[in-house]
Amino acid sequence: MNPQLQPLVDLQALDLRIMDIKEKQKKIPHLIETAEAPLRSAAQQLKDMTTSGETLVKERRDRERDLEIHEAQVEKLRARLTELKTNKEYQAHLFEIEMANKKKGEIEEQILTLMERVEKGQQETKQAQTRAKEAERLFVQEKTRLETLSAGLAAELAQLDQKRSKAGALLDKTILVRYTKLKAARKELAVAPVRDGTCFGCRLQLPPQLVAEVKRSDQLQTCTYCQRILYWDGEPLTVPTTTPDSLENAADDMQETV
Repeated sequence: MNPQLQPLVDLQALDLRIMDIKEKQKKIPHLIETAEAPLRSAAQQLKDMTTSGETLVKERRDRERDLEIHEAQVEKLRARLTELKTNKEYQAHLFEIEMANKKKGEIEEQILTLMERVEKGQQETKQAQTRAKEAERLFVQEKTRLETLSAGLAAELAQLDQKRSKAGALLDKTILVRYTKLKAARKELAVAPVRDGTCFGCRLQLPPQLVAEVKRSDQLQTCTYCQRILYWDGEPLTVPTTTPDSLENAADDMQETV
């Protein structure tokens, strides 16, 4: 087998994993923002309920002050009854007291309604507080998980970058340049397996002669259609492979030889 083929396959595997990690890292801020959405909603609902409750309490207190003023006016009206001299004045004053009492009753009804609304609002506010606390707990839990995942991805990425450097050192410079250009042109997939006579890079059927040459693995072969470097994936390779975990030792051996 061509000695450059397996290092190319290994390098491709490292690059694909690196790409996958970077894609996941890009998504994490959005995932955190999405996880925070229920908390923001619950917090806003709690704020709105609190504001509404404060408004109702203020309105009830205003009505209570109005009632106190009105009660004082009614008492004054009643106190004047003894001062009236004619029956006509007396009847007119009684009517005025009746109207004042009616207005007083209306205010009292408003106060009772407001008291009921305040009580109901307080209960709903407590429920909103419970929901907000639960939403905060879930968000903190998910944020911690995502931050832990992010740290793990960063650590793995650092290790993969080191392994990639070792992998690149095993390749001829011309082949590494060729691989890099192909990777940029072919959406990160520069090396493609051949399965059942098909290039799995472009998914097109390859000529039988090319498939046979890829299977022999004597030379680096290129897909007729997408120009990707091909390797046989129909059965295990017949020589020991260089796995990503063994690249570091192989690169060190090369440096010692030099």
